[in-house]
Amino acid sequence: MTEFKKSNWASAEFSQEYVYNADICIVERRRSHSIVKSFYKHFLKDKPQRRILDLGCGDGVITEELLKTGDYLSATLVDGSTDMLEKAKKRLKGFRDVCFIRASFQEIIAGNILREHFDFIVSSLSIHHLTMEEKKSLYQKMYSYLNYDGYFLNVDVILAPTESIEQWYMSLWQEWIAERKALLGIESSYGDDIMCRYKDNKDNKPDTLDNQINALKRAGFKEVDCYYKYGIFTIFGGKK
Repeated sequence: MTEFKKSNWASAEFSQEYVYNADICIVERRRSHSIVKSFYKHFLKDKPQRRILDLGCGDGVITEELLKTGDYLSATLVDGSTDMLEKAKKRLKGFRDVCFIRASFQEIIAGNILREHFDFIVSSLSIHHLTMEEKKSLYQKMYSYLNYDGYFLNVDVILAPTESIEQWYMSLWQEWIAERKALLGIESSYGDDIMCRYKDNKDNKPDTLDNQINALKRAGFKEVDCYYKYGIFTIFGGKK
């Protein structure tokens, strides 16, 4: 993984552009939020008190969706970007039992940044910035941070198993962006070069779904599966 302070995400301008255009360039973003919320409510509804960890939290939108369920829960949000954490704090200022930690993935993997255990760990569009070896280490760390019967869910982009499928996935993504822009009446050229920007960004290090499913299993997770997929956009995870 690129050292965080040298990555694009260390730039407040880059982070702001991402947040502003997320609903255009991220395939079915709002649906993925709904799926995460549905998963949480289905599998953790019987726990009287719940601790959640939002890893690479960005502006806190995933945690906000979970907090709006009305269930009693406490949330810890972690991100390497100070700018993103400030956005998350602003978004969640009306909720209680929420804490924020600035830490990079390298720091999480290398040390004991977190001092509690969680019932639900979720990460959204962050872990693909790690190499496969770092992903394996992070999955092992997340397993150790979960309470028994806790769940880990990763909302992320993956690498297709073959080049021909990868090319189709890229076309599918471009088609979705064009449809989204037409629906919203957006005439700007934003997103027209999304494939090149994604491929050329050295921060992006996606791996195949199979490799990551296997890494979760080796880390000790059970009931591992892919719960949603649209081209390169996936939701997968497992249970401790």
